[in-house]
Amino acid sequence: MFKKKKLLTMGLAIILVMSLFVGCAEKKEAAKIIGTIRLATTTSTQDSGLLDEILPDFTFKTGYEVEVIAVGSGEAMKMGENGEADVLLVHSPQAEKDFVAAGHSPARYDVMYNDYVIIGPKDDPAGIKAAAPDNAQAAFKKIYDGQVTFISRADESGTHKKELAIWTKLGLTPSGDWYIESGKGMGDVITMTDEKLGYTLSDRATWLNMSSKTDLAIVTEGDKDLFNQYGVMVVDPSKNAQINAAGALAFQEWILSADTQKLIGEYGVEEYGKALFTPNAAVK
Repeated sequence: MFKKKKLLTMGLAIILVMSLFVGCAEKKEAAKIIGTIRLATTTSTQDSGLLDEILPDFTFKTGYEVEVIAVGSGEAMKMGENGEADVLLVHSPQAEKDFVAAGHSPARYDVMYNDYVIIGPKDDPAGIKAAAPDNAQAAFKKIYDGQVTFISRADESGTHKKELAIWTKLGLTPSGDWYIESGKGMGDVITMTDEKLGYTLSDRATWLNMSSKTDLAIVTEGDKDLFNQYGVMVVDPSKNAQINAAGALAFQEWILSADTQKLIGEYGVEEYGKALFTPNAAVK
């Protein structure tokens, strides 16, 4: 009886060891590190936490590490124009089309989208939510008329350009002590808005990632004018010898792939109950 138990124990141990070997064999090995790419991107992709979530997969699969340069979309495109970045992930569609038309990139591709929201103090002293819960222009007009504290990115980012587009549609030019031009990224602007009990325009992803740390709330959302599309572009490698053309193309192919689009679509669901970005690349 004792021998049978001993043999059974040994048999189970052998099976366990074999299963571990099989598991290791099936697990895909990480690619050997072969270089670094410079990704110039908007602060919203960084501040939302998305890049921290998905970039390890890119390095694992391709062997390229990523140097993230998080600035406004306008600044990111200037870096591309000057040959100071290899690939861009930004959200200023018209400026991106102009970038391609000027010969700085061979093509632009949709990657994902979300939307912008107008946020302000939870008690909403300006009454924006009651007056304009889903109308961005009406919300901005009420802020303008009441000279309510508004924090602008003022950094040529995609968010800043969206804000300016709304003022332009209204035929208004904001100025005065109530209109604060920060020149900062989205995370810093949300913090400043919270400190000054003001209002601002934010991409939804960064807002959701930071909302629990503030006393702010969404006052306006759901307007078609607040749509926020992101695109990817590799930089023309003929600009200089420092551009990592192979790495840039690998990144573009990776972020447009079905697997990465799935990763993007899953980000935020567990924590917030919904995705922070909706993937919409035309996967080949």
